[in-house]
Amino acid sequence: MKTSEKPSAVKTLDDPRWQRVLARDISADGTFVYAVATTGIYCRPSCAARLARPENVSFYLSPNEAESAGFRACKRCKPDQARSLDINTEKVAHACRLLEASESIPNLETLAENAELSKYHFQRLFKSITGVTPKAYAQAHRAQKLREQLSEGNAVTDAIYAAGYNANSRFYAEADKVLGMTASEFRKGGVNAVIKFALGECSLGSILVAQSDRGICAIQLGDDPQVLLQELQDRFPKAELIGADIDFEKTVAQVVGFIETPTRGLDLPLDIRGTAFQQRVWQALTEIPLGTTASYTEIAQRIGAPKAFRAVAMACGANSLAVVIPCHRVVRNDGNLSGYRWGVERKQTLLNNESRYAKNNV
Repeated sequence: MKTSEKPSAVKTLDDPRWQRVLARDISADGTFVYAVATTGIYCRPSCAARLARPENVSFYLSPNEAESAGFRACKRCKPDQARSLDINTEKVAHACRLLEASESIPNLETLAENAELSKYHFQRLFKSITGVTPKAYAQAHRAQKLREQLSEGNAVTDAIYAAGYNANSRFYAEADKVLGMTASEFRKGGVNAVIKFALGECSLGSILVAQSDRGICAIQLGDDPQVLLQELQDRFPKAELIGADIDFEKTVAQVVGFIETPTRGLDLPLDIRGTAFQQRVWQALTEIPLGTTASYTEIAQRIGAPKAFRAVAMACGANSLAVVIPCHRVVRNDGNLSGYRWGVERKQTLLNNESRYAKNNV
């Protein structure tokens, strides 16, 4: 009987946990362990040891359950021990909660002491996991809190202090960077902001391109142009939206031309608004060569935050400038496509198109 026909092998192959073992998925660690009958050992899903034959594999919810069944812990991945990464991640998570709850930003000494680490070690650990320094994290949280306060219609002064700014002057020095406009304009849904937009069609379906006084602020793809327009209106409900501008139609044509022929490049001013971490990720994305891809882990390493791959994925999802900031070039560690804000099929089409042009221009 062939291995694939054995009932024990079929049971393993049909279990979704087996795919996570094959992928050595570190995010699955702590959710289950797998044991190998021929060795008597149980491992984490991410264990780098040679994979066992599926007919010899069984799954358990916890190390205790595997040990009760007579298996012993792997000495390589140590599934019976809390990983230092798990411990450190909890320390950083606790520091994040402290930063979010504090009325004023705690200094580095206080945060490090709370984590029972030296200042240097804590700073390095925090940045490696979150991708930003404690100060930058606190500032990003404060800015988000401010946006929420203003969106709820609270008075500007009340919102400033509720967000943790100790003085109006400190906020106003950062207002344009934080909100992209004055606080009163943001509170009123973008009132006084003028945004030109145009809708068009390309090989990927409908496209909307919008431009503020700073530069291109949105490139959206979809199946229904009215949905794209509604998304823009929801983002700036009280901004003055100007459509069907003849001069701006040329800009849209440039964007469409770039999508169809990516080797052309796109020399247009961009209005890129995001947290410090998001902007670092987006900059790294623009450095991925045409016709190639990078994994979320690789991007995290390039920006100096090797453990922040999940935050990298979130930053990719927050990108509002399709194609120009090429989040479509980021794939899973195994090379397979993952989610894409504008649809996985569009992601595949973009990659195929870019690969073809890259080969023709070698």
